[in-house]
Amino acid sequence: MTEKTKQISLLGLIMMLFTTIYGFANTTVAYDQMGYASIIWYVISALLFMIPSSLMFAEYGSAFKDAKGGIYSWLAASIGERLAFIGTFIWLASWVVWMVSTAAKIWIPFSTVFAGHDATQSWTVMGLSSTQVIGVLGIFLILGLTWSSVRGVETITKFASVGGFFVSLLTVVFLLASLIVWFSNHGQLAEPIHGMKSFLQSPSTAFQSPIALASFAVYAVFAYAGAESLGGVIDSVKHSEKNFPKGLIIGTIFITVAYSLIIFMWGVSANWQSVVGAKGVNLGNITYVLMSNLGSMLGHSLGLSATAAMGLGAAFARFTGLSMFLAYIGSFSVLVYSPLKSFIMGSNPDFWPKKMTQVNQNGMPAFAMWVQAGVVVILIALVSFGGAAAAQFYTILTDMANVSTSFPYLFLIGAFPFFKRRQDLDYSFHVYNNRFVTNLIVTVVMIVLVAGIGFSCAEPLIQHDYVTAFWTIIGPVFFGLVAWGFLQYQQRAKRQSR
Repeated sequence: MTEKTKQISLLGLIMMLFTTIYGFANTTVAYDQMGYASIIWYVISALLFMIPSSLMFAEYGSAFKDAKGGIYSWLAASIGERLAFIGTFIWLASWVVWMVSTAAKIWIPFSTVFAGHDATQSWTVMGLSSTQVIGVLGIFLILGLTWSSVRGVETITKFASVGGFFVSLLTVVFLLASLIVWFSNHGQLAEPIHGMKSFLQSPSTAFQSPIALASFAVYAVFAYAGAESLGGVIDSVKHSEKNFPKGLIIGTIFITVAYSLIIFMWGVSANWQSVVGAKGVNLGNITYVLMSNLGSMLGHSLGLSATAAMGLGAAFARFTGLSMFLAYIGSFSVLVYSPLKSFIMGSNPDFWPKKMTQVNQNGMPAFAMWVQAGVVVILIALVSFGGAAAAQFYTILTDMANVSTSFPYLFLIGAFPFFKRRQDLDYSFHVYNNRFVTNLIVTVVMIVLVAGIGFSCAEPLIQHDYVTAFWTIIGPVFFGLVAWGFLQYQQRAKRQSR
């Protein structure tokens, strides 16, 4: 690839990372579940997972800066092609399920832009139910984003940058409004701090037991997931050996600080008992409830009338909907291309039908991307138009993806010591120089991952929900077996064709 085609700048990479990982809604969910006490879990998760794993990904990316395969290339060079194929297939399958679920969820913030609240349940067109309307919109979304993405990485970068800009702007608006409210209240917090207890104990009665605390710890760890998905764009980054690790490190620090600060700042405007604990507030609408409340509080701080303050609150909710909708679009634009490209373009071409590995004039695996779009469209159609059986099918898909989303990290982190033993690589960026320290950090991160995955599997068993437990555990096993079966079939077909 020539320097001319390397289009992604350091800032563009940071915005893509920010859009892919950072979720403004993660802070509202954290405040809803644990209040100020969520901060310590986010910091611990950053220290034990996000920072050490991002540095590992930065070393992988720097050493394989010219590789087209992203995490597949990383794994293949460390633990071999077959394990790399299976691990990457599980990873890709989890993103496909993510696209199916998000293609429906994305319309909630979209409807909030116009209605000021989630109005998707009332959407009916030409005799179609609201679920079917959302399904049709999701199908058009997938087809439209695939159509634009096959036109080159520049289009993807633009979508991701717009999404990153708006979610950054939302964060800035939130911080400025919170500071104005804070100063107008002479430094008094809506949610008062009662010593260290406020930072260690959740105000929610649902998060008092060790099991509930462990469930939130798992959530905090995986709120940082996604950095590895940018492995597929390394070869499109300007001066990738320097900018890729630099972008990961800058983005990691910024996201960690942003999460912690924003969770604390929610306490400026939102009293937990009166706002978060109010009737009708749930994890689906908490972001809009908190932003609407912030807008109203800002209006009162500026001396507006009660009506005008409520209007400002509604405007904040609409702006939040717009920002989150565009952030979802940005995430989609990266994830509709990067994971698939990492897999298809980086793996052994003998593993695939020839057409799947071909690229168009823009350097994109267009045929493979359209195949992926077709799979997602079929799944969306089955879920949207299949009635009760489809709803159950969707639940099964979601349960299967719960652990599958995090399972590939076991491959990536576990392969790192094997990667470090290679003496033939150009380590233009390296942090882990001492073998003992490297193995110790890898062990700690693996313990965090195994504990998180283990609890995700154990929780439904504890709740006696054995159906969910079965599908949660079977997810990576099923996707791994599909990958193994596909490998066996392709290799047998290749032998017979010779």
